[in-house]
Order: sequence, then C-alpha cells, then structure tokens
Amino acid sequence: MTELQTLLRGATQTLAAAGVDSPEHDARALAVHVLGLARPSELLLVDALDGAARTAFDELVARRAERVPLQHLTGSVGFRYIELEVGPGVFVPRPETESVVQWAVDAARAEGWSAPVLVDLCTGSGTIAFALANEVPGAVVHGVERDPDALAWTRRNAGLRVAAGDPEVQLHLGSAEDALAELDGRVDLVASNPPYVATTEAHLPDPEVVDHDPGIALWAGADGLDVIRLVEQAGRRLLKPGGLLVVEHSDRQGESCPALFKAAGWAQVADHRDLAGRDRFTTARWRG
Repeated sequence: MTELQTLLRGATQTLAAAGVDSPEHDARALAVHVLGLARPSELLLVDALDGAARTAFDELVARRAERVPLQHLTGSVGFRYIELEVGPGVFVPRPETESVVQWAVDAARAEGWSAPVLVDLCTGSGTIAFALANEVPGAVVHGVERDPDALAWTRRNAGLRVAAGDPEVQLHLGSAEDALAELDGRVDLVASNPPYVATTEAHLPDPEVVDHDPGIALWAGADGLDVIRLVEQAGRRLLKPGGLLVVEHSDRQGESCPALFKAAGWAQVADHRDLAGRDRFTTARWRG
C-alpha cells in the first residue's frame, strides 16, 4: 500500500466517524482537488503527497469532518454535463435535480420545439438553466433568482458556461410571483427547484444543508409548499396554452404537490421519482 493509499484510508475513517455519507468518495475528491488532478483515476499515478499538499489535505479533511460541504471546499460541483462554481451564499446542487432536468430535456424533444423559451425559477447557481442551455439546442433560456448573493454566483457561472461554448442564459433578479412579465403567455416550459423544506422539518436536513445552504433557499412555510405555490401561479401566467411545468419537491410531498396543481386546473398532472426511488418532482401541462 502506498503512502497516499494509507492517507486516503485514514481520511475515509475520519469522515465516516463524523457521519459523512460518502466518506471514501469525499476523501478521494479532496485529494484530487489538492493535487490539481483532472479525474480521480489519476490518483493511481500518485504515491505520496509532499509537505504542503499533505498539510492542505489534512486541513480540508478536518473541515469536511466538521460537515462543511465538500463543494464549498473544492469550489465547484459537477451537474450532468456541466461544472458549476459554488460556495457560501448559494444552494449546492444535488444529484436529485438531475432527474428534473432529464424530464425537461426529454419533454422539449418530444414536443418538437425548434426554439423553445425555457424559464428556470429560483435558479440559484444556475443549475437547471445552464443544464437546459447545454442540452436543448436552440433554446432561449431565462434564469430568475431573488437572492442577490446567489445571483452573484449565477453570473459567475454564466461567464464560465459561455467560455465553455454554451449559449448565453439571460439572468434576472426577481421573485417567481412577478418575474418576467414581458414573457407572459410566451413560455414553453417552466422548471424550478424552489425552497421546499417545511419550517417544522428543521431537524431533517443534514448539517451540510441546515448550517451552510442559505435559509432563503430552504424554508417554505409550515407545509413546505409556499414557494411551490408561487411557482404554480407563475406557470399559469408565463406559459403558452399547452406549455409544460416541472417542479422539484421533497420526498414527503409526493401527494401534496401534485394535489396543488390539480386543484388549480392543470392537465396531465403527474408525480415522478428520482433515481433513488423517492418522490421528487411534479409535472403538469397548462390548459390555457
């Protein structure tokens, strides 16, 4: 066993003891970050860390053991086919949202839209908006965020995505209930990963979420649906007749979220599970 392998094993044990969900993955990710490698497989070519790298690695492992999000330590997160910069002040994208984007991409293809207008409400770091711009050819994508601190990260990512060759996403500071009035009745698809944690559920999210994600991106009233209600109302205003909406919700809202859309008169309301088999998002078509 090499010195690096021994170091990684010790770091994995430290993180596991601290309650980190993926201790081995995170230990390797921190080593990749410290060494400036392109991918984890390149760790096989490294036998040991020099003094400075070892110190930096030990410090990052200690902070991760304190449940500082891995993405805050590395400064970025991979999401589908893109990389986004994240840190304090913006919600860290989760893998569950990839299922939301996949549905939206598949829907855009199935509808045969040639130049669809797509809107991401509560865009945060730009997760859904930039993924849609990357994957839906010809789309005109708008991202809306109400928190100026989060929007600063979105704008930062916008520059990186354009530099990577993706189409430009139009970004807006605003709230779901009144954003983009100029697009009323002209949008093909609205997507959103809004705040959806109930204020009565503060004990449920991991420390990485409660202690480090901004509260404005988490809390949504006593039932967790306050912002989803705003997204539903915005969808009615923004969408063309027959337009589509997809909204992420918690795994405890698989009945309450679609019920909200059915009560508001939407058609083809359905709920969907994520890759882990948990209730995760609702889709609907606006009757117009």
